[in-house]
Amino acid sequence: MYASRTTQFLVGLFALAGLAALAFLSFRLGKLELFAPPSYELYANFDNVSGLKAGDNVEIAGVAVGKVLSISLKEERARVAMRIDRGVQIDEDAIAAIRTRGIIGDKYVAISPGSGKYLANAGVLRQTESAFILEDAIGQLINNIGSGGNKKKSGDKDSDGLNDSPTIGDPNGPKPAPPPAK
Repeated sequence: MYASRTTQFLVGLFALAGLAALAFLSFRLGKLELFAPPSYELYANFDNVSGLKAGDNVEIAGVAVGKVLSISLKEERARVAMRIDRGVQIDEDAIAAIRTRGIIGDKYVAISPGSGKYLANAGVLRQTESAFILEDAIGQLINNIGSGGNKKKSGDKDSDGLNDSPTIGDPNGPKPAPPPAK
């Protein structure tokens, strides 16, 4: 039993539509762009870009204005190449900072505008703030707690020569007022 030409044609058409949908979803989920919008490139050098990757957003005031193109090492610092949408102008005094979105920890580059001359293609943002690394902060906290931190005892003199005020629960501190008589 052979299928008619019309049936074969429809099956082939649906197969092509399925392949096209699969290709579209692959590009979409992979954050790949076939046709990049008109744009220009800027660079920023960071001490640490932990968690940032190519394809992450570049934002100004919470609005996506570009993408991270690549991350490389230049003179022992991380050099981030960013594609900025045409029409968005960023000045030389702007600050580029790596921020974390939500609990999951997706990273992006946040740009805070300044008030200098606008950067042209291949311009470099000089002022940067590196990524906050939670593990480093926890490690510092543990080290401070383990070494006693910078605690002062009540009665120790400050740098100005005055005693610090007693703290709650300090035996030398003020006594609480007695409860009112009944």
